[in-house]
Formats: sequence, C-alpha cells, structure tokens
Amino acid sequence: MPIECLSPLTDFATLVAVHFAEIWEFLIFVGRVSAVVVVLVGAILWFTEVNPSKGKGLVLSGILLAIVVQYFVMYPPQFGLG
Repeated sequence: MPIECLSPLTDFATLVAVHFAEIWEFLIFVGRVSAVVVVLVGAILWFTEVNPSKGKGLVLSGILLAIVVQYFVMYPPQFGLG
C-alpha cells in the first residue's frame, strides 16, 4: 500500500528534477555566453585605450567567470532521486 501512495510523489519529484536540470543547462549556457562577452568588451576597452584599467578588470573577471562555469560543468549538482 505505501508504494502505491508514494508513486505519484516520486513521479512529481522526478518531474521537478528534470525541470531543474533543464534550468541548470540554460544557466550554464548563459554563463558561457556572458564570459565571452565580458572578455570581448574588456579587451576592446583595454586595447583601444578608452579605459585600460576597467578593460583589464573585465578581462580578468570574464576569465574567472569562465573558470567558475567550467567547474560547474565538470561537477554539476545531482538533481536525481538517489
């Protein structure tokens, strides 16, 4: 009897875990695009000498963002049940 009662809850939890995994993949995509954009904008500011100090900071921040995103790609959270 308890297995029959828990089956809809297990299905719901699995459905939620699948949606979290899809959201996670989207966030990884946004992080990768953001890292590239930040590095490009920083490089433009740095090499055109519009604002070299801000450009260097943006380049370093973009590289750090890319490293953090790659860490989460290599070690993703577990959204499964068990």
